[in-house]
Amino acid sequence: MVSVLLPVRDAESTISACVRSMQRQRLESFECVLVDDGSTDRSVAVYRAAAGDDPRFRIVGGTGEGIVPALNLGLEHCRGTFVARMDGDDVMHRDRLAAQHVAAERSDRPLLLGCHTRLFPRDDNLGSGIRQYEKWLNSLLDGTDVQRDRFVECPLPHPTWFVRRSRMMEIGYQDVDWPEDYDFLLRHLAAGGEIGTVPRRLLAWRHGPTRLSQRSPRYGPKAFTRCKAHHLARGYLRDHPTFDLWGYGATGRSLCRELAGHGRQPRWIVETHPGRVGQTIAGARVVSPGEVDATQLERLLVSVAGAEPREQIRRWLTDHGHVEGQTFICLA
Repeated sequence: MVSVLLPVRDAESTISACVRSMQRQRLESFECVLVDDGSTDRSVAVYRAAAGDDPRFRIVGGTGEGIVPALNLGLEHCRGTFVARMDGDDVMHRDRLAAQHVAAERSDRPLLLGCHTRLFPRDDNLGSGIRQYEKWLNSLLDGTDVQRDRFVECPLPHPTWFVRRSRMMEIGYQDVDWPEDYDFLLRHLAAGGEIGTVPRRLLAWRHGPTRLSQRSPRYGPKAFTRCKAHHLARGYLRDHPTFDLWGYGATGRSLCRELAGHGRQPRWIVETHPGRVGQTIAGARVVSPGEVDATQLERLLVSVAGAEPREQIRRWLTDHGHVEGQTFICLA
């Protein structure tokens, strides 16, 4: 059986569509565990009305203390072998649970599985940045792509997740000063887990100002950078006090600052900006790509925001003997 874990706070206007999408699932062996995290509207009443007499839809009273306690409480009440995450303002494709269940059953490894998404509503509020994020997410076609780009952005949106309950209980959600889902994903990988995706658009993912990720600084760019630096210092840079950096734009500067707090300092900075080349920044000499001897680059972080220049650097490094994930990692 699959348990759909659904933490909710004040979702009365969207929860009916969410429930209906679950009732249309081809995979019928599931339960939905709604955790009411202190709603002040009619979310629970609307959920009950939408579910009707369907015994698969359950309600757990939360503490109102936030998303992390709600998620961990909900996990305790899930009875399925697998847990599928869902948010109260999103809509599942009718094949979602069945397709992810088949893919998850094929693996005997601890697997965190996602899927492709389609953002909605497709109106003027859907800006170019989030559209680019959607395009990037849906360009990741398998586990190799997803794991390779784990430090670019969070490569699997939280409401697409499908994981064995035992693994979710083992890793658990932590109340940290950055996105709890991204932190979970990186800790899952550090503990020997794998990540993958079903390359189909199986979730209609609502984007708007009411989403928690749009309202809380915990989900802002600075918080994501803090999360990346924390996990880089404990993983890829664990035994390395220095690193080389390709790119010193806004993302590179922010990353350098955060890594300095973990005792990690840049050795070389590779830059194309003519005003920076030849300078010393954060104790590191800034050089142009034309000056770089690829064999001298060590523990390289490629911090470039644009997908096209990132791919160009990735190809150049690979052509010069570097191995992604071992001698360099791409970030944004």
